[in-house]
Amino acid sequence: MVLTINVAVLLAVIIILRLRRRTQARSRADEKMTVLIVLVFGVLIAPTAFGQWILDVVGSAAQGITESGTP
Repeated sequence: MVLTINVAVLLAVIIILRLRRRTQARSRADEKMTVLIVLVFGVLIAPTAFGQWILDVVGSAAQGITESGTP
């Protein structure tokens, strides 16, 4: 039996655990590390079907906001 771990899923779990901590307890270095982890997570998930779905949803929401603001 071979056990494989998807790196994106592992990073998602790490992100959730890091964001559950209190904001006051974080140092500047800790916040930079969280930003770096989220950035790597975004790069890993972008080419997947789920990443493309997120891109489509955000794109359509941004387009709707843009169209609603123009007279």
